[in-house]
Amino acid sequence: MGIHKIFKILAAVLAIAGAVFTVMLASGNESQIGNVLYVAYAVLGIVLGAVVLFTIFNTLSNPANLKRTLTGVGAFALLAAICYFVFASGVETPLKEGGVLSANGSKLVGAALYLFYFLGAIAIGSMLMGGVKKMIK
Repeated sequence: MGIHKIFKILAAVLAIAGAVFTVMLASGNESQIGNVLYVAYAVLGIVLGAVVLFTIFNTLSNPANLKRTLTGVGAFALLAAICYFVFASGVETPLKEGGVLSANGSKLVGAALYLFYFLGAIAIGSMLMGGVKKMIK
């Protein structure tokens, strides 16, 4: 049996389980919510594990893929470091619940926002550039 067929069967089983748990949640039985969350965590772990496993397998099977992957990860890490060390500033901030967000936590939040903005601008720019190149041809 091919791996594609195994994943189709696994997807069908997970879809049926999702439908069953959705009906359980819709029935209003609050005691079942904890059980459904444990199943959701298990499914999330299985999916993340499969993604990581197949990504590593595909990356290591072809040296060109490995180079492209490491280049992308390095560029992302560099942009994240630039956002953290250059653009983000941290100030202790009081929270509504009475706690205090530390300066480092505030700096991490700011860096994540700057990183999001930069990645969004890069994505929009690449789509525009691709569209312009296509219109020129």
